[in-house]
Parts: sequence; structure tokens; C-alpha cells
Amino acid sequence: MKHAYVFPGQGSQFPGMGKELYENNSKAKELFEQANDILGFRISDILFNGSAEDLKQTKVTQPAVFLHSVILYLVQDGLKPDMVAGHSLGEFSALVANQTLSFADALKLVSMRANAMQKACEINPSTMAAILNLDDAVVEEICASITDEIVVAANYNCPGQLVISGSLKGIDIACEKMKAAGAKRALVLPVGGAFHSPLMEPARQELQSAIESTTFAQPICPVYQNVTANAVSNPAEIQQNLIAQLTAPVRWTQSVLQMVSDGADRFTEVGPGSVLQGLVKKIYKEAVTEGIS
Repeated sequence: MKHAYVFPGQGSQFPGMGKELYENNSKAKELFEQANDILGFRISDILFNGSAEDLKQTKVTQPAVFLHSVILYLVQDGLKPDMVAGHSLGEFSALVANQTLSFADALKLVSMRANAMQKACEINPSTMAAILNLDDAVVEEICASITDEIVVAANYNCPGQLVISGSLKGIDIACEKMKAAGAKRALVLPVGGAFHSPLMEPARQELQSAIESTTFAQPICPVYQNVTANAVSNPAEIQQNLIAQLTAPVRWTQSVLQMVSDGADRFTEVGPGSVLQGLVKKIYKEAVTEGIS
């Protein structure tokens, strides 16, 4: 059977994360210092000593989660993934783990992605909402029925948990329709914008040239990408899927099912929190899950 390593996305950050790692591991310390140089500010100080509010700054959140996951992964000895995947932002961590991207290149892209997404949020005020206990097909149908506003399925997290993304008015209308259709909850999320929707197009365009001018190497194992939920090992294909990711849905449920179908029975989440372990269990209850955090 096969061992999958999975990497969390934005939202799993917490104050003080990585501090122990920095203080007790010389390789981790070196990588954090390298990150400070690349970013042009001491993100390590914000991570170790900042408040939850400090960690919510866009320029901090995404690099913070990426750094915690990737540095944790890189300081372990002898990890041999058979496959990797990451949820949204976590896909960049996964691409360092399978050696498609270098640590420095991936961090630069993550930083650019965070800033580009922030700008896109300012251009188009928008949001996301979690829809609980409604079939995916019903959620998709309701989104499609709202034609005068942008509303799309954005994160297929696990059966019975689908996050939708769109304009402020569109999400309001959709939430009412979801409740009327029998959703247990339709909960607007405290996020800055409509991630993984067409409203992120300005960010996708901004990131495209940076991704295209970055070296993507031959990976040591396949990555199951958000956009397709399939195993990908071709660097050019990985690159194109990463560009498409900002405006396309995160097919996490489908990715995990495909990994299981391809032989995965053990899933190790690397990074802050344990959200993905919970989702994996809901998608495939026989899976063995564990975390390195």
C-alpha cells in the first residue's frame, strides 16, 4: 500500500507556530532566516511573537502556513512519499515535498499569490460560504441557477461539506436557496474574498507570468492537483494546473478518492492543525491518518 503526504491551506495558522522548531533545529533556523531574506521582512518574528490578528495579514498568512508545513517536512529524516497533495495553498508545499519546486522559488510564488489575491479581493468585494449536509449536485444546481451574480462551487472538502464562492449579493441569495433546499447550515465565512472563483481572474493573470518563468523540475512522485484531482508527474502540466488553480475549484474529495483508488491507505498531514486528517477520514473512513505538526 502507499503513503500519501498532504499539506494544509490557509486558515490553519496559529500564534507561536514554528517557534520550537526554530529554537531546536539548526536546519529549520537556517530555512526561516532564508525566508526572512526572501520576503524582505522578518516573518519569523510575526510567527513566533505575533497575535492571531497579526497572522491574518494577507502578506503573512499564506507564507506562514507554507513555511510551517515545508520546514517541518524538510527537517524530517528519510521521508519517502508515494504521492502528495495540498489543499489550495497547500499545493505549493506539496510541490516542494515532491521536489518539483525549490524552497525559495515556491516561497516567492506563495508571497506573490497572497498579494495578488489581496488585490483581486479589493477590486471585487466578495466572499465564501460553507454549505453543510447538501448533495454536491444540489449545491452545483443552485449555484448555476443564479445567473445575474457570480456564485460557484469552490472547495469540495468532503461529502456534505462544500464551500461556495462569489459576489456578496450572490452568496446571500445562494445561502437562502441552500437553506430552503434542506442544507443543515449555510454559513458565510470570515474570508477576504471569493477564492477559487472567476473573481480571482486578476490574481490568476498576475501569477501566470511568475509561474511560467519559474523552473518546474521532474518530481520524485506524483502530485494530485486541486484542479483535476488526478496524479500528475509532468512538470509542464503541473505548471498549467497551478496557474488554473486560483479560479478553479479545489477538488479535495475527488483527490483523496483518487489517491485511495491508486493505493493510498496512509495519509500524513504535515503542517499546522489537523483539518485534513478529519476530511480524509470523512472521505474514506478506513484510511490511517496521522500528523506531523
